[in-house]
Amino acid sequence: MRMMMRARIPVEAGNAAVPEGTAMAVLQEVTELVDIEAVYVGPEQGERRVMVFFDLEESSDIPAITEPFFQKLNASVELLPVMNRQDLMAGVAKLG
Repeated sequence: MRMMMRARIPVEAGNAAVPEGTAMAVLQEVTELVDIEAVYVGPEQGERRVMVFFDLEESSDIPAITEPFFQKLNASVELLPVMNRQDLMAGVAKLG
């Protein structure tokens, strides 16, 4: 299932993680676990936000994907099922 993981990194944790290389290391770690479709990074409400779009094959993969953000970046993390345009078109077609 296509998922969006949104991580909110507090300012203090981000200020330490970026120059140390921890932030990029966490993204690399997650990239090695799942086939990432897209990654977007930017500010939101005064903090760093990371949005990662990927296919979640097994729900048992969730801890391995989210824990690096929790433990190494002190981030809060959300996982949301999402659709791209093709998924939406297929879903609407099933409505009848």
